[in-house]
Amino acid sequence: MGEGGFLGWYTMIEQHDQHIRLATPADAADIQAIYAPIVRDTVISFEFEEPSVAEMAQRIEKTLRRLPWLVWVEHDEDRGAQGERAIGYAYAGLHRERAAYGWSVDLSAYIHAGWRGRGIGKALYTRLYALLGQLGYVNVYAGITLPNPASVALHEAMGMRPVGVYHHVGYKFGVWHDVGWWEGAIQSLPDAPVAPQSITELRVSV
Repeated sequence: MGEGGFLGWYTMIEQHDQHIRLATPADAADIQAIYAPIVRDTVISFEFEEPSVAEMAQRIEKTLRRLPWLVWVEHDEDRGAQGERAIGYAYAGLHRERAAYGWSVDLSAYIHAGWRGRGIGKALYTRLYALLGQLGYVNVYAGITLPNPASVALHEAMGMRPVGVYHHVGYKFGVWHDVGWWEGAIQSLPDAPVAPQSITELRVSV
């Protein structure tokens, strides 16, 4: 689906918080600027090479065919009267590909270094939870390279709990790293779950 296809169904998520909306591929440069130093300088991400802006646009587009990708935006005077800049984002990805996992997703959130510690991650996750629940998802999971107390605090603030650790599962910067896994529930377990909708089918505000 091209950007024009997104614009056919894309609308600002009505608020409680006007800073949060669905991402579009046009946000790729801002999102790449947030993510690139995390790849380059940290073990938070296990990628070795920073994705290009074009690659990030493709990731956004692919995710939005099925699942939500949200951005937190702030007004940017350098981009004109209506200009805005994405300074944080959160999205969901399928937990596994096989059909029985279809009600479970993995979560990720990244915030620009200059905007951390202001509750933006929790606000994005709160809206993401609401959207995922409306789509019909049940379970959420998150993998966190350890140690990362800020990320642990964010996920536990959302009611997620630790379920285990993959020891020495990743190698980056000359060191083996552990990844802890957290799990949470968006809603009670349905007896006969209906397949979740895609985000493109959803026409509601949160």
